[in-house]
Amino acid sequence: MSEQARKTAEALEYLTGFGNEHSSEAVPGALPHGRNSPQRAPLGLYAEQLSGSAFTEPRADNRRSWLYRIRPSAAHPAFVRVDNGALRTAPFTEAVPDPNRLRWNPLPDPAAGTDFLAGLWTLGGNGDAAQRSGMAIHLYATNAPMTDRVFSSSDGELLIVPERGGLLLRTEFGLLSAGPGEVALIPRGVRFRVEPLDSGDAPARGYVCENYGRPFELPDLGPIGANGLAAARDFRAPVAAYEDSERPTQVVNKFCGNLWSATYDHSPLDVVAWHGTHVPYVYDLRRFNVIGSISYDHPDPSIFTVLTSPSDTPGLAGVDFVVFAPRWLVGEDTFRPPYFHRNVMSEYMGLIEGAYDAKAEGFVPGGGSLHNMMSAHGPDRETFDKASAAELKPQKIDDGLAFMFETRWPITATPQAADADHLQRAYDDVWQGLERHFRA
Repeated sequence: MSEQARKTAEALEYLTGFGNEHSSEAVPGALPHGRNSPQRAPLGLYAEQLSGSAFTEPRADNRRSWLYRIRPSAAHPAFVRVDNGALRTAPFTEAVPDPNRLRWNPLPDPAAGTDFLAGLWTLGGNGDAAQRSGMAIHLYATNAPMTDRVFSSSDGELLIVPERGGLLLRTEFGLLSAGPGEVALIPRGVRFRVEPLDSGDAPARGYVCENYGRPFELPDLGPIGANGLAAARDFRAPVAAYEDSERPTQVVNKFCGNLWSATYDHSPLDVVAWHGTHVPYVYDLRRFNVIGSISYDHPDPSIFTVLTSPSDTPGLAGVDFVVFAPRWLVGEDTFRPPYFHRNVMSEYMGLIEGAYDAKAEGFVPGGGSLHNMMSAHGPDRETFDKASAAELKPQKIDDGLAFMFETRWPITATPQAADADHLQRAYDDVWQGLERHFRA
């Protein structure tokens, strides 16, 4: 199965542009012209609108797509509750927010036959999914395809960050492929199925940010100007591709924190044509255009923002997705690694590959650290000593790829995360030995 999925992924074509009014048809003539919902849709299809925003939100914020499908989504039996597994949702009331700095090793490998949905494991989050505010951090580990079942989240959009192994994502809009160094964005309510691309003993694994709030958008550039950071043209949307399958398919929907399941007599990935702005994307993080200091001081990490979910307070994000991509460091008389700081925002850091320039050891690919609101953090002792004595010649940082989910509210770790065997219980030790150097 993985070999077939890999060949499919390698042959994919895409539409380009974030926030565009895209359109695509898998069969010529499937898209109607001049209207969205004609009396009889072309080719005997059903017209259906999928709204990712309220009808009356401003045009710049409005997200909706028109789908032309073999069966309408309304044709299904009742949904029933199923077990949530290791998936949890805000409000996180099983534990209290912890001000301590926390760090985890990678998620342990799953049992054989674990698909993407079964392999989701919630680390923590904040807000309230039913109130469409806040976010959750999940990890995944999968070694099997989602066969005859699909998944969607009514609670929020899903930003998938692969760390090991590629994924083929079959969505209502078509197919996407994402591997380490790329991210995939699945909008709220969009159904999809995941197939790992790599065979072998090592499962595919990575991170997921579930954003309950306003959909992710590209950040404003302000004084940077018209260009820089993530370019809209580098985001790739799928071309229409449909399944005409009449065999039973389990459809799992995450709704207000719980999983609900219904068995359809057909595949719901049966959209033959579509147009709109509420669409999935994949983005290559290596295309991020890093902006940094060419004089002195380390810039604030906000300069590395790829996507942001705005809140009701300008500049205060419900969640930001930040990437620490390869870049040059040239600052003079500057401590070049990230500085010591305490932040009103809460930060979850993950590592996709290599090493992170603020930690000499212990922060490994597939692992993550949580520095909650106002918790003091920064470089460990080894990094501090090395950077304080380094010769300040131009330096290329290209041996790692790290990211951050940054959010306006404290992140409450789930009990399964707080008690996990892969929690590093001696994380505080990395700052031990930072000696007194003060001289009056």
